[in-house]
Amino acid sequence: MRKESRPTPGNAERPGNAELQLGMHGHTGRPHAGWHSRGYLPHLDAPGVVQSVTFRLADSLPRQVVRRLDHELRAQPASTANRLRRERVDAWLDAGLGCCALAHPRVAALVQDALLRFDGERYRLCAWCIMPNHVHVLVEPHRALARIVQSWKSYTGRWALVHEADPDLRVAGGRLWMRDYWDRYIRDERHYRAVVAYIHANPVKAGLCAAPADWPWSSARLMAGDGP
Repeated sequence: MRKESRPTPGNAERPGNAELQLGMHGHTGRPHAGWHSRGYLPHLDAPGVVQSVTFRLADSLPRQVVRRLDHELRAQPASTANRLRRERVDAWLDAGLGCCALAHPRVAALVQDALLRFDGERYRLCAWCIMPNHVHVLVEPHRALARIVQSWKSYTGRWALVHEADPDLRVAGGRLWMRDYWDRYIRDERHYRAVVAYIHANPVKAGLCAAPADWPWSSARLMAGDGP
């Protein structure tokens, strides 16, 4: 895949890189998790395996709603339940529930800056889209995926706590991010292309813009080419 340029979000306020490094510092040699489970379908965290990752704001989806959905799907086979759960959650997220702090340019720029900062060093960033209440990332980790996601969350979460008193930012008090995240490894090139298209089309699907390239917090306007 060819990258035409890199964004330089100058309006992203940087309180130093200590918090962003916190999630990785001291864990340089930490192995990938390999095949593992976080309570639902198995996951594969291994060198060279591209991952589709989604993480969301803490108030983007009421806990009781998720519990009710899990209860409804409990009789379904695991693969079917996972697919239906994912589709339903995606629809709820696209509806813009919660504080939607990521809709503010300062917050979105901060998150985008965090994603880009160690691209080419700790991971290869393939595609991304920052939605008002969640983030999609397609990434090839060079280190343990959980530590990478933790570093993004801890850096941006600390900034949000410092600025939560600013009413314009609409940052919900207490915690910015939901604790867990959703991930799925990319099986082949066809799957890769489908995920990139899905990530880039998310703002259009949610009615936020007319074309993927119109959304400022996405790789759609910056990236061309194909394949991993």
